[in-house]
Amino acid sequence: MRDFNDTDRAKKSERIQLQENTGNLSGEMIALLESAVKASLKDGYLSCPAAWGIARKYHVPRIVVGEIADRLGIRVTNCQLGCFKVEKTPYDKSSPGNIDNGVIALLESLKEKDELTCAKVFGLVRRYRIKPKVMAEGINAAGLKIRGCQLGCF
Repeated sequence: MRDFNDTDRAKKSERIQLQENTGNLSGEMIALLESAVKASLKDGYLSCPAAWGIARKYHVPRIVVGEIADRLGIRVTNCQLGCFKVEKTPYDKSSPGNIDNGVIALLESLKEKDELTCAKVFGLVRRYRIKPKVMAEGINAAGLKIRGCQLGCF
């Protein structure tokens, strides 16, 4: 996988409009978050779960950790919903797997309202006690696409 570069930043800024300092953080906090991100790298990448952990530990919005990764030129990997750079288990496209048809209908309703976002999917994961990867497989099998990454990746 290649590094996150200026071309990637330009493409991303066309899709996602972020402020320079979304969390309105002090320079000291930004430096602390940069150190935490660098310390959490594995093979030069920041995993989605590690980014969420940093946000939780330092009580900042997840999008701020994503901005820090962008600023440092670090790619986020291993999306918890399987949207990018993750070892996926093949799924049977004819069936949503272990997801109840009612949940699939709810997901389709969110899609119709353009509200099928990462945050809403994780809300459903908690509400219905479904593992994120299982939910993602059901979403993929239903032909739906998640948007609005909480780290700002997509």
